[in-house]
Amino acid sequence: MARKSLGGMSGIANTIARSGTSSSEQRPKTSAPALGALQGSLASIREVDPALVDDWGPIDRLEAFTTVNDEEDEGFEGLKDSIRDGGQQVPILIRRSKTAEGRYEAIYGRRRLQACRELGIKVRANVQDVDDATALLAKGLENAARRNLSFYEKARFAQAIQTAGHDPTTVRQVLNLSASGLSHLSKVTQNVPAKVGDMIGAAPKSGRPRWTELAELFVAGKLTEAVALELLNRLTGTSNADERLERLIKEATKRGAKTSPTAKETTVVEGVTIKTGRSALSLSAKKTGTNAGFAVWLEKNLSQIIEDSYAEFTAVNPADDS
Repeated sequence: MARKSLGGMSGIANTIARSGTSSSEQRPKTSAPALGALQGSLASIREVDPALVDDWGPIDRLEAFTTVNDEEDEGFEGLKDSIRDGGQQVPILIRRSKTAEGRYEAIYGRRRLQACRELGIKVRANVQDVDDATALLAKGLENAARRNLSFYEKARFAQAIQTAGHDPTTVRQVLNLSASGLSHLSKVTQNVPAKVGDMIGAAPKSGRPRWTELAELFVAGKLTEAVALELLNRLTGTSNADERLERLIKEATKRGAKTSPTAKETTVVEGVTIKTGRSALSLSAKKTGTNAGFAVWLEKNLSQIIEDSYAEFTAVNPADDS
C-alpha cells in the first residue's frame, strides 16, 4: 500500500491544523494548534441530534474517556458540568454518513457528543465533507492538541494511522512526535500483543517506562501472549488499568526468576563432574586420584562417544536441529 503524506492532503487538512478556539471549555494546555471550528466555515455549524451521530475511524481511546491527569477540567463530569452551565462552546467535527441517509459520523469530539447525549440536548457540530485521510488527520491533530490520550493509546493510534496507509512522517506530525518518540511507541505495539493491551486498558497514569518494561518482557521470552492473558483474566474486575499493568509486570518478572535455571553440579562417578547452567553444560574428569585411568580413557574416547550419542539422538529426533 502506498504511504500517504501530509503534504498530499487537501487544503482542509491545513485549515484544520491552523484553526483555533477562544473558548474556556476544555482549553488545551499546549502550544500545538487547537482544533475548534474551521475558520471561515461558520455556515456549516449547526445543531444536530446526538442520536444521529455515529463514531467513525480507528479507535483512539481504549477506554471511553481517558483522564490522563487529575485536573478537574479534564474529566468527563467536569466537561458535562461546563456544557450544562455555559453551553457547548466548541463544536465537534462531523461529516455526512456515506452509508446511511440522514446520519453523520463523528470525526472528533466524542466527549462533547456524549455529554450532550447525557444532558439531553443537541450537539453543536461543524459539518464538513472530508475524505477518510483528512478525517483521520483531523482526529489525530485534535488528540495531539488536547493531550488527553494515554501513552498506550497514543501508541495504538499511531499504529492505526500507519495501518491506514500513512507514512511515519505523517504520524509524527499528527501526534507531534519526534523520531525517537515514535520509535518508543512502535516498540510497545510491535511487542505487546493487541489482545493483551486491550485487557490491560488505557492505563492513563502509566507512561513509557512501564509499557517499555512490559514490551521487553515479551522480547526476552519471559512472557507470552497466552500466559499474559491468563494472568490478566484473574485481574479483570479487581483492579484498574494501571494496577493491571503493574501487577502483570511484577508477576511476569517473578515467574521469570522462578523458571530461570541455576547452575548445578552432578558427580557421576568419583572424579567426574557434570556442570549445567542456563546456556551450557560441561564435563570434567580428574586425571589424579581413584579414577585417573578412567579420565585418560575418556580423553581418548570422548569424541567417539559424543558422535555415537549424537547419531542416536538425531535418529530419534530427526526434526530437531538442536
